[in-house]
Amino acid sequence: MRNIVVVDAPSNLGLRPPAPGTVPGCHKLAGALREQRIVQRLKATEGGVVVPPRYDRGDWQEGDGVFNAAALAAYTRKLADRVEHHVRAGDLTVVLGGDCSVQLGASLALRRIGRYGLVAVDASPDFRHPGNSDRVGAAGGEEVALATGRGQEDLTDLEGLRPYLRDEDVRFFGIRDYFEEERAELAALKIPVVTVGDLRAWGADALARATALSYAAPRLDGFWVHLDADVLDPSVMPAVDSPDPDGLDPDELVALLRPLLASPHCVGLTVTIYDPDLDPDATAGALLADTVVSAFAQS
Repeated sequence: MRNIVVVDAPSNLGLRPPAPGTVPGCHKLAGALREQRIVQRLKATEGGVVVPPRYDRGDWQEGDGVFNAAALAAYTRKLADRVEHHVRAGDLTVVLGGDCSVQLGASLALRRIGRYGLVAVDASPDFRHPGNSDRVGAAGGEEVALATGRGQEDLTDLEGLRPYLRDEDVRFFGIRDYFEEERAELAALKIPVVTVGDLRAWGADALARATALSYAAPRLDGFWVHLDADVLDPSVMPAVDSPDPDGLDPDELVALLRPLLASPHCVGLTVTIYDPDLDPDATAGALLADTVVSAFAQS
């Protein structure tokens, strides 16, 4: 059994402020899950904290590109250094975010090492870019587009490694069925998308096993799993910035994650977007911790 290492990436650089003069609370995710004893329950090794720069959008305005871009670029390199170390050591790295932009750190790290895929388990594909939107700005809704080379060069071509992920190596799970426009764009790019309805029709376990097997191809070195807490239905996970209805229940999510994380080709997991500020009694945080721990348990 591989060593699990937990690394904190408490960055909120990629989200818009929830209200004027405030900052997104998802930077508290790691601390909240540690309060649920997630490290001990996973029997994981301590990987420390990668401290992010201060959240400061300055005089940014719509149309200026991605806000906090310089800070994001610096943090992506710093987090990539930590992730790269553990992946090369053969550890299974669990990154506790943060918003979804921390996935750029993992993607850059894997690009340094070889060719890896990404399984994004998310309510929405986080594929906003200048070619499909005039509201580019929040990297937390754009990280997969950025990782596949779409967007401004100071984030898409760090270290001259653009793209960090190839389109054909990305898979999406848990996308809401009503996101038809986003799904159409991904279909045109031949990026597989499994919606909530698809997952229920075909079976989470079977789909996950087939996906893990697809990453065993000789041309690939492995894959990473990105988990956005908003893939869960708001009835059980309301503590996210965009609680979209008709999501997965915890058992469905565990059934999907378990075969992926058990695969010898999986090298890591990112957990993002849960906001403890929106969860005063920590109920949603406890459920998220339970879900992640259950996903690592052997079936």
